[in-house]
Amino acid sequence: MAQVTVYGHRESVEQRRDALSEAIHGAVVSALAYPPDKRFHRFIALDACDFVHPPDRGRDYTIIEISMFEGRSEAVRRELIRELFVRIEAGAGIAPHSVEITITETPKVNWGIRGANASDLPLGYTVDL
Repeated sequence: MAQVTVYGHRESVEQRRDALSEAIHGAVVSALAYPPDKRFHRFIALDACDFVHPPDRGRDYTIIEISMFEGRSEAVRRELIRELFVRIEAGAGIAPHSVEITITETPKVNWGIRGANASDLPLGYTVDL
């Protein structure tokens, strides 16, 4: 499971939502061997007064938070971050300097999905990569 939340300036998010979603999903599918039909993205468009950051990040400044099951190796997590920077720049036109990414991993037992504990569900994909 990978839940993605994207924060950015309202104009930038509204202008690039589809391109960002495609770039993020492509990176997740590629780096995590994630099923292409699983896409869980939320976009939080913020007014300038609600999004304080250093001025050198610009109006395209974007924060990406990924919450996922623990189990991926450091190499896989590094690859995910690398893929995100490359695909977001190519697909959404946002320079890596204006993108920040955090990954939070939690045990499957801490997730409830489709009415059950995630540790009790067959996932259809591998987490230990």
